[in-house]
Amino acid sequence: MSRTASRPRVPKPDAVLIDAADVARECALESGGEDAVGEHLGHEPEGERVTTHYFACTLPGYVGWRWAVTLTRASRSKQVTVNECVLLPGAESVLAPRWVPWEDRVSPDDLGPGDLLPVADDDPRLAPGYTSSSDQHVHEVVEELGLGREWVLSREGRDDAAQRWYEGDSGPHTDTAKAAPGRCGTCGFAVALGSSLGQVFSVCTNERTPFDGKVVSHDHGCGGHSDVRLPSPSSEAPDHVIDTLSYELIPLES
Repeated sequence: MSRTASRPRVPKPDAVLIDAADVARECALESGGEDAVGEHLGHEPEGERVTTHYFACTLPGYVGWRWAVTLTRASRSKQVTVNECVLLPGAESVLAPRWVPWEDRVSPDDLGPGDLLPVADDDPRLAPGYTSSSDQHVHEVVEELGLGREWVLSREGRDDAAQRWYEGDSGPHTDTAKAAPGRCGTCGFAVALGSSLGQVFSVCTNERTPFDGKVVSHDHGCGGHSDVRLPSPSSEAPDHVIDTLSYELIPLES
């Protein structure tokens, strides 16, 4: 016996609710006012004995919006009841940008002198440094520092930082790194970080490069590598340069 997927049941149009467009308009007028409700745009069945009527919104600044008035009625009753009346945007409506939490909107350039950048109590980038932890990396950080700090970098915080640095301007994927004569891991100006981050990252100390004081990955590189040297001067004497424009060369008679 074969089985077929059941199709979603399409609500049956309700003639009583469809004919009650005037009731829906009165509700829209009561909510928005005489100058806010325009022409009737149609109706749509929402369920059994539930229908929504749509009216154009004529309010300034609400181009493409529409009033949606949902009507319903009890079984075997001709009495129409208003369920809700809302103002909804259409396909061409101008909407506000999607809301972004504050911690996702702030950028490093926003922090100025005297500004405070609070950290949430449950920030996943940090872990308590004074309590026992099942994360071996946390134990390594606490033992290495030995300072009894209240908070230390969590494994998630370390992984996020490593990914951000590796995919940034100091990683191996930039044009500067691809054209470099050598990698930072073999450069004398690169000082490896402590803890597990030192396995992948160093800090550049070459003041003549744009990466001075910045974290760079070991497979990053630039033209300021410590192995770069100027070519040695040639020991051969250069040919004499003779000005043939101002002077005329006359061969000497032998």
